[in-house]
Amino acid sequence: MSGYATVVVGTDGSESSLRAVDRAAALAGDGKLVIVCAYFPSEHVNTADADALGDEAYKLQGLAPVNDILRDAEVRAKAAGAGTVETQAVKGQPVDSLIDLAKGAAQPALLVVGNRGLHSLTGRLLGSVPSDAARKTTVDILIVHTT
Repeated sequence: MSGYATVVVGTDGSESSLRAVDRAAALAGDGKLVIVCAYFPSEHVNTADADALGDEAYKLQGLAPVNDILRDAEVRAKAAGAGTVETQAVKGQPVDSLIDLAKGAAQPALLVVGNRGLHSLTGRLLGSVPSDAARKTTVDILIVHTT
């Protein structure tokens, strides 16, 4: 056990974010792991942003791919050693969603994010999840080097 009652990790389905899920699962051990995927309803997506993202536009819009992302992440987390796994699809900004869930989780809680958003096109369009989360959260945070 890591000493944390709850470990919250964000994923967007990318290989980088799934590496963060692996690390979070190992840290959670017998504790509770909450895997979160934030999304925007299709009607709230800026078409220009979606066009610029191309194949990664699924990170911006709709609930359908989110369920697949969470299912894959849960399987991966259990394979990495997580005991209790909960998944949540959350409508809204990734950073705010992760922070709210970490603050509301059984304490002490750890928020885990991958570092990929620091320099990616997605990060420039949506904001950098790792740097924004580190700046805004009041719970412990681990930024996993995933690239």
